[in-house]
Amino acid sequence: MAAGSRYGVTLKQLRELMENKELEGVQKVQDFGGVHEIARKLNTSEAAGLSGEKSDLEHRQDVFGSNTIPPKPPKTFLQLVWEALQDVTLIILQVAAVVSLALSFYKPPKGGGDIEEEEHSTDWIEGLAILLAVVIVVLVTAFNDWSKEKQFRGLQDRIEGEQTFSVIRSNTMTQVQVGEIVVGDIISVKYGDLLPADGLVMQSNDLKVDESSLTGESDQVKKGVACDPMVLSGTHIMEGSGKVLVTAVGVNSQAGIIFTLLGAAAEEIDEVEKKKKKVDVEEGVGNAHPNHTLPNSTPGKGGVPDSPEREIGGECGDEEKSVLQAKLTNLAIQIGYGGMAVSLITVIILSIRFSVDEFYVNGSDWNLYYINYYVKFVIIGVTVLVVAVPEGLPLAVTLSLAYSVKKMMADNNLVRHLDACETMGNATTICSDKTGTLTTNRMTVVQAYVCSHHYQPNRQDLPKIRDLPQHVGVLITQGIAVNSSYSSDVKSSAEPSGLPTQIGNKTECAMLGFVIDLGVDYRQLRKDMPDTRFKKVYTFNSARKSMSTIIPLDNGGFRVYTKGASEIVMKKCSFLVGEGGKIEAFTTAHQDRLVSTVIEPMAKDGLRTISIAYRDFVPGKADKNQVHYDSSTGDPNFENMGEDNVIANMTCFCVVGIEDPVRDEVPEAIKQCQRAGITVRMVTGDNINTARAIATKCGIIKPGDNYLVIDGKEFNKRVRDPHTNEIRQDLLDKVWPRLRVLARSQPIDKYTLVKGIIESNISAGREVVAVTGDGTNDAPALKKADVGFAMGIAGTDVAKEASDIILTDDNFTSIVKAVMWGRNVYDSIAKFLQFQLTVNIVAVIVAFIGACAIQDSPLKAVQMLWVNLIMDTLASLALATELPTPDLLLRKPYGRTSPLISPTMAKNILGQGLYQLVVVFGIMFFGEKMFDIDNGRGAGLREPPSVHFTMIFNAFVMMTLFNEINARKIHGQRNVFLGFFSNPIYYVIWIATFISQIVIIEFGGIAFSTTSLNVEQWTWCILFGVGVLLWQQVVTTFPTSFFGRKMEVGANPPEPLSPNLDGDSVPSYPHSRSHQNPIVNRSGQILWIRGLTRLQTQLRVIRAFKSTLEDMEEKRSCHSMHSVRSTRSYLTRPTSDISYIDDDEKWKAKDPRS
Repeated sequence: MAAGSRYGVTLKQLRELMENKELEGVQKVQDFGGVHEIARKLNTSEAAGLSGEKSDLEHRQDVFGSNTIPPKPPKTFLQLVWEALQDVTLIILQVAAVVSLALSFYKPPKGGGDIEEEEHSTDWIEGLAILLAVVIVVLVTAFNDWSKEKQFRGLQDRIEGEQTFSVIRSNTMTQVQVGEIVVGDIISVKYGDLLPADGLVMQSNDLKVDESSLTGESDQVKKGVACDPMVLSGTHIMEGSGKVLVTAVGVNSQAGIIFTLLGAAAEEIDEVEKKKKKVDVEEGVGNAHPNHTLPNSTPGKGGVPDSPEREIGGECGDEEKSVLQAKLTNLAIQIGYGGMAVSLITVIILSIRFSVDEFYVNGSDWNLYYINYYVKFVIIGVTVLVVAVPEGLPLAVTLSLAYSVKKMMADNNLVRHLDACETMGNATTICSDKTGTLTTNRMTVVQAYVCSHHYQPNRQDLPKIRDLPQHVGVLITQGIAVNSSYSSDVKSSAEPSGLPTQIGNKTECAMLGFVIDLGVDYRQLRKDMPDTRFKKVYTFNSARKSMSTIIPLDNGGFRVYTKGASEIVMKKCSFLVGEGGKIEAFTTAHQDRLVSTVIEPMAKDGLRTISIAYRDFVPGKADKNQVHYDSSTGDPNFENMGEDNVIANMTCFCVVGIEDPVRDEVPEAIKQCQRAGITVRMVTGDNINTARAIATKCGIIKPGDNYLVIDGKEFNKRVRDPHTNEIRQDLLDKVWPRLRVLARSQPIDKYTLVKGIIESNISAGREVVAVTGDGTNDAPALKKADVGFAMGIAGTDVAKEASDIILTDDNFTSIVKAVMWGRNVYDSIAKFLQFQLTVNIVAVIVAFIGACAIQDSPLKAVQMLWVNLIMDTLASLALATELPTPDLLLRKPYGRTSPLISPTMAKNILGQGLYQLVVVFGIMFFGEKMFDIDNGRGAGLREPPSVHFTMIFNAFVMMTLFNEINARKIHGQRNVFLGFFSNPIYYVIWIATFISQIVIIEFGGIAFSTTSLNVEQWTWCILFGVGVLLWQQVVTTFPTSFFGRKMEVGANPPEPLSPNLDGDSVPSYPHSRSHQNPIVNRSGQILWIRGLTRLQTQLRVIRAFKSTLEDMEEKRSCHSMHSVRSTRSYLTRPTSDISYIDDDEKWKAKDPRS
C-alpha cells in the first residue's frame, strides 16, 4: 500500500482509532506508542509541523483524503425542466389545454351555420396559446432555478475560500484554508473555534469541548493527552487552547462518515418518498430534537418543517413571522375573501338574469344545451376571482429580497437568513459592541504605568528597555510575550511607512507591539519558552476577563503571569513594583489612589486599561511576595489548589493604556441612525470610563443629556428582584429606555437586555432589536435578537452560526447600510402592491360590471394572461430592483403594527382606480360614438375581435403602464420621474413592455383577441395613459387626512393560522374549486387554473430561493467540514415565513440533513 511505504500508520487504523473515547481512547493511543509516536509515523512534529511542500500535501490528500465532502452534482437544465413539469397544477393546465384544443373541433348540439365554421377555423389558436404559455412558464422556472443555483454555488465558493484555520507548517504559525488541511497537520485550537477535522490532542491548556452536535450531550468535555485525546470535526472549543494532530479529514472524519451515511440514506428516502402519495406528519425528526441534532437522525433540514401542517403545528410554528410576511399574509387573506365574494355574486347575478330572461320572459323549454351558458357564467366568476389574486406579489417579494441580498454582499453584509434583510428595515434599537465595530480594532499601547512612573500622553513617550530596572524589563517582556496566545503575532509591513500587520487577538497584538517598542524581540522569548513547557494556562474568557499562564523558572519553581482588565487584576494583587523596581505593599488605599490618578485618566481618554501581574512559587527561601512549597513532595498541584488560590496575592508590575480609535465614519453613521428613529446602545466588556469616552466620541451620548451609562453590576442590581434575585420585566422597563451604555457586561447581561427590550410592552409597538456579537457566549443574545449581526473578522464560528447576517468588515456603517436595504425591501413591496392592487381593483370591477351589464368580460382570457403573467412579472422585477436612497433614513421605522397599505397608498390606489374605471367604462358604453367605430357590445364570444374592445384592452394596458411610473413613489412625492434613469432594469423593462403591447395589438390578431388600430385610435389610448400622470398630481393634492385610518390595510399581524391557511391567498382555492366543471371548453377556466399555477410557481421560487440561501451556509460547512452543527442555529428561529402548496416529498428529498 502507498501509505505503508511512506507512513507508519494506515487510513483504516486512523479511522478506527478516532472511534474511541475517553480512557479507552487514551489506551488505544498508547498502543500506538503515544500521540508523539503517531505524529512521527505521519512524518510530522509538534513544534515544526509539516514542511508545507506541495508534493507532500498532495500525496497526503491522495492517501488520506482531502478535507472536503464532494458536493452533490448540480441538476442539469433538462432535469430542472422535467421537475418544473411535475408541478400538479401545470399538469392540470396541460390537460386543460389539450381538452381546449379537442373541444375547438367539437360541434355543439344546438346551433349551426356559418358562425360555427368560423369558430372552428380559429378556436384552436386559444388552446395552442395556452400550451405555449405552459412551455414559457416551464422554461422560465427552470432557468430561474438554474441561474439561482449557479449564483449561490459561486457565492458558496467565495465564502469557502475565506474560511481559514491556524496551522503550524515549517515551524511557523500560518493561516490555511480549511479545505487544504491534511492528515499530519498540527492545528492550533482556541476558545470559540469550530474544529475543521478529527485529531488527537498533543497539548492541552484547560481544553474543554462542546460535543453536543455529535453526541447530543450538552456537557463540556475536558480534553487532554491523559484524559480524552480525541477531538472531532464540527465540535466547538468552549474553553482553553491547545495543539491538535490532524488524523482524519473530509469523508473519513467522524462527521464526514455521518454525512456520507446521510447522503446514502437520502437517496433511499428519495425512492420511498416518490412512491408515497402523502407524508405522515409524525415521521422524521424536524422538530423532534429542539436542542440538538442526532447523528443518526433521519435526513431533513433541522428545524424546517416537512409540510405546512407541521410548520403550524410543530414547535417552529410558535415562532413569530417576520413583520412583512405577517402583513402580506393578512392582506392576501383579505383579498382572497373579497375576490371570492365578488366572484360568487357575479355567478349568481348572471345565472338569475339568464334564467329569468330565457325561461320566464321568452318561455323557452329546458335543453341540455343551456348547461353551456351556466358553465360560461361560472367561468366568468372564476375569472373575476383569478384577477383579484395578486399573484405577482410573491415574485415581487422574492425578487426584492434576492436583489437586496446580492447587493448587500457588496456592502459587507452576508445575509444568512433571508427574513433578516427585511426585518432590519424595521429595527428600532441596535445594541452594538464597541471593539472593532465602533472602533477600528487597530490597537496600540500609548500610555504605561511602570515603577510608579506614568509615561504619557503619547506612544512617543513610552520607555525603552534601558530606562527600566533589568528584572522589571524581564517581567514586562516575558509577561506579555509568554502570557498570550502564540497565534497572536505582529508582522512588519513590506513598505517602510506601512503599519505592521496584526494577526490574532488585537489586544495581545497591541501589547506585543509595546514589547517591540521597548526594543525587545518577543519571538526570541517565545522560542526560549515554547508553549510545550507551560505548566498550566487559564485562557481568557468573558467571565474571567483575564488570562494567566504558569511557566517553570530556570532556577527552580514556577511563575504565574496574569494580564487582564485593570480593576479585576488589581483586586487580586497584594504587592506592587514601585520606584526603582522595589516591591511595595499594595494596600486598598494605594489601589484607590492608583485608580484615581492613573487608570481613570487613561479611561477618560478612551483608553482600554490592562494590568499585568505575577506571582512566584519557589522551593527555596521565599520573599514577601513569593510562595514557598516543599519540593520533596513534588511540584505544586495547581489543579487541586483551584484558580482563585493560584491567582491571588499577585504582584502588579505594569498598567498599560491601549488606544483603539473610533472609526472615522461611525459618528456620522450613528447620527443617521438617530435621525432614522433608531436608538444605538453600546454594550461592551470595557471599563465604564473608557466606554463613556468612546460613546461620547461616537455621539451615542452627549454631555448634559439624561441617559444612563452603567456597568453590568449596577444593571443587575437595578433589574433583579432584591429578594429572589430573579429578573423582573417591570424593573427592566425602568432601565432600558434611558440606557445608552452598558459597560463591563457579561454575555448574560447582553441577553437579558435584548430579551427585556423585545418583551417590553411600554412602547407603542414592539421594539425590533438588532444585536452585534463576536464571542461564543454572545450566541444566546444573537439568537434572541430580531436580527443578529456576527463579526466576520473578529467573530468566532459559534457567533457566526447563531447570527442572521455576518458583517464581513466588522464595521458599524455596514449595519446602517443593512437598515437602508431593509427599508428599501419594504418600500419595493409597497410600490408593487400599490401598482398591483390598482390593476386588480380595476380589472375585477371591469370584469364584474362587464359580465353583469353585457354578459361578457371586456378583457379576454388571453389578454388577462398578458396582463397577469407578463406585466405583473416584469413590473415586479422593475419595481423590486429600485436602489435604496439616503432619503430612506430620514423617516422613522414603520414598526410592527403600521399598515402595509398606508392612507397615502390607499388614496393613490382608489384615485387611479377611479380614473381608469371612468376611461374603461366610457369606452365600453360610449366608445362607438366617441371614436366613430362599430359597437362591439353583444358580439358572440367567438366572433372576430372588434376595434371597440381592442381599444378597451389597449387603453387599460397603457394606463397600467404609465401608472407603473406613479407607483415608484409611495409617500406622496410629486416628482414621480425622480431617479427614473438611475435604474436601467426599470426603464428597459418599461420600454420593452410598451413595444410588446404595440406588437400584440398590431399583430396579435385572433390569438390575443385584438385587431390593429389606426394612428388616431393609438393616440387616444396613449393620451389616456399619459392622463394617469396628470391625474396623479390631482390625487396627490387631495388631503390624505380625509381617508384617515379607515383606509389602512394590514395594520396588525394575523393570528396564528389554522393548518388549512398557509399564509397566502391559497385558502380561497378549495372553496372555489366547487365551481369548476370537469369538462371545460372556455379559456376563462383555463385562466383560473393558470392563476393558480402562477401563484404556485411563484411560491416555489420563493421556497427554492430561501432554502438555497440557508442551505448555502450549511453546504459550505459540509464542503469544508467546518460545521456539523449548522442545523442547530435554525432550530430556534423561523426559517421560512411562507408556507407552500407544493408536494411534501420535495421537502424530504431536498437535503440530506436532520
